[in-house]
Amino acid sequence: QVQLVESGGGLVQPGGSLRLSCAASGSIVSIFRMGWYRQAPGKQRELVASITTGGSTEYSDSVKGRFAISGDNAKNTVFLQMNSLKPDDTAVYTCNADVVVRHLGPGNYWGQGTQVTVSS
Repeated sequence: QVQLVESGGGLVQPGGSLRLSCAASGSIVSIFRMGWYRQAPGKQRELVASITTGGSTEYSDSVKGRFAISGDNAKNTVFLQMNSLKPDDTAVYTCNADVVVRHLGPGNYWGQGTQVTVSS
């Protein structure tokens, strides 16, 4: 199947930066899109940013101008550069991917999530 492994979360002060990474592995034929979602305590999960293999990006209004998503198609990896972090950015960030899997076809997959805490 497919595994999405995230890294880069942690504790950062307001105004600081973090870079998240998500690497997809498994019986992957192709990846159409990868993205990051987040869920804060008591809130619904929301899309933070996504990118297609063609390079088209989408951002939540709350992170535009502060976050940047990029991808390395050759390595099936997506990155989320988060700058000017605010306490409201505190959440579990989870990687998501639309993948075509060998012998199974297209599917949507989730990582385990990584905690991002913005606090002084």
